Amino acid sequence: MPEKKELSEEELNIRHAEKMHKKKEARKKILATKTIEKGLIIVHTGKGKGKTTAAFGMIFRALGNNLNVAVVQFVKGQWLSGERAALDKFRDKVKIHKMGEGFTWETQDRARDIEAAKKAWEKSKELIADTNNKVILLDELNIVLRYNYLPIEQVINTLHNKPKDTHIIITGRNAKDEIIEIADLVTSMELIKHPFRSGVKAQVGIEF
Repeated sequence: MPEKKELSEEELNIRHAEKMHKKKEARKKILATKTIEKGLIIVHTGKGKGKTTAAFGMIFRALGNNLNVAVVQFVKGQWLSGERAALDKFRDKVKIHKMGEGFTWETQDRARDIEAAKKAWEKSKELIADTNNKVILLDELNIVLRYNYLPIEQVINTLHNKPKDTHIIITGRNAKDEIIEIADLVTSMELIKHPFRSGVKAQVGIEF
C-alpha cells in the first residue's frame, strides 16, 4: 500500500479555504430562511452557576445597543452586587427594582415571602406593559413559582400577552414546565464543579 503523502502548508491552506467557503455558503442559505423578528421569552435555569450572570450580560448588550431595559429581582434584592453597581451608571436607560428580601430559607417567613413575590409581580406586569422597555429581566422568578407564591396561570397569561417586540428573560432553578413550554429559548446550566463544595466562600467580582 503506497504511503500517504503529507500535504504541504500551502495545500492545507487551500483545502481549508475551500472547506470554509462551502460552510459559509451553506450558512448563508440557512440564514436567508430566518425572517421572523419578535420579542423573545428567554429562560435560564438548571443547577449550575451563571443564570443571572448570563442574563445581566444580555441586559448590558441591550444597553450597548441603546435599548431601554428593566430588572426585577424577586429574591436577591438585599444582596449588593457588581451588576447593580454597574447598572447605576445607566440610570437614564435602566429601571431596576429590588423587590425580594432574600432567599426563602433566609427569611423563614412564608407569608412575608408571598407578599414580596406579589409586589414584585405587580411591578413586573407594569414594566412589561410599558412598551418603552425593550428587554426585561425577571431575576429568580422561577424560584417563587417553584414555591407556588404566584399563580402560574397569571404569569403565563401575562407572558402570552406581552408586547410583541419586548424580550423577557426569566432566571432561576427548576423552571416549571409551563414556563419552558411558552419560552422561545431555554438554557439549562449544568453544574460540573463548584468551589463552594471545596470550602471556598462567595467572592467579590465572581459571585456578586
